[in-house]
Amino acid sequence: MDWDDTSSETSAAAAADRLVGASADGEDQAVEAALRPKSLDEFVGQERVREQLDLVLKAALARGATADHVLLSGAPGLGKTTLSMIIAAEMGAPIRITSGPAIQHAGDLAAILSSLQEGEVLFLDEIHRMSRPAEEMLYMAMEDFRVDVIVGKGPGATAIPLELPPFTLVGATTRAGLLPPPLRDRFGFTAHMEFYEPAELERVIHRSARLLDLEVDTEGAAEIAGRSRGTPRIANRLLRRVRDYAQVKADGRITRDIAAVALGVYEVDGRGLDRLDRAVLQALLKLFGGGPVGLSTLAVAVGEERETVEEVAEPFLVREGLLARTPRGRIATPAAWAHLGLVPPQHGGGANGAGASGQQGLFGT
Repeated sequence: MDWDDTSSETSAAAAADRLVGASADGEDQAVEAALRPKSLDEFVGQERVREQLDLVLKAALARGATADHVLLSGAPGLGKTTLSMIIAAEMGAPIRITSGPAIQHAGDLAAILSSLQEGEVLFLDEIHRMSRPAEEMLYMAMEDFRVDVIVGKGPGATAIPLELPPFTLVGATTRAGLLPPPLRDRFGFTAHMEFYEPAELERVIHRSARLLDLEVDTEGAAEIAGRSRGTPRIANRLLRRVRDYAQVKADGRITRDIAAVALGVYEVDGRGLDRLDRAVLQALLKLFGGGPVGLSTLAVAVGEERETVEEVAEPFLVREGLLARTPRGRIATPAAWAHLGLVPPQHGGGANGAGASGQQGLFGT
């Protein structure tokens, strides 16, 4: 295992432990299976993607052919797996689910492909993490529905062509930029999943509440949606935690006040920041005057691994406009000072590169 794999696993484990983390553990996966919409009509949000995908699937059905290969990209928790299952359901086909890290050899992929039925949907999650030999085999399988199985070794090795039944590959990735162009070009339809607006998340929450037999008023759903980071998976997780609080501390009905108090117990504030997010901001503001400060120094200050701060906490803070990455280090924005109720130092803080002491940075004027 190389350093990148270790770093990825470290940050993934840290993300899985967070209430506002977008990764799904065993409990989330079990609940999601019950809450997932079964058709495009039930799917909430991603209006443009739904419209385009609906045309692709209906056209394939009208031709009596398998649908084009589909690539879905976007952050975790936005519905890529759900859409893959909807594609299979809309096409009336079975679905096979696997992931890139599980395919480490070309033989692993050949075994999966050779067992597919005609028209079957193969969902390949984290496709960017597939091994290079398997990736090269996938090129031919996607384009010609054929793979070459190598028998023997050395000069006596023989390539035996194996015909495959037509199938639809649905690839999902959180890092579309890591896919090589030859692989991206073989997808007939590509879509990027956007973060959800609060109004869309409210619809998700109301739908999930009905399925879970919960009573949530409009303001209560809005309170949960506003803290869900634009991600349905997080919205459903927060809804379940608020449900627990409402059942134990109240009459079971979820209102704005109940949701606010419950999420306060779980340390999720009004903008969706949790303990780790606030620790990073507090260290940046209180210890380093708003920055700039190096990532490693910031990680030490909050008692976390460097990769955890960079890959787990920072993306949301940057997206919310609370933190900025610069060549000289991390700096806080005026919105960060306002969110924590602090006053920026008179010497400029993160704005002009002076630290808490007012000393100019290396390239300051």
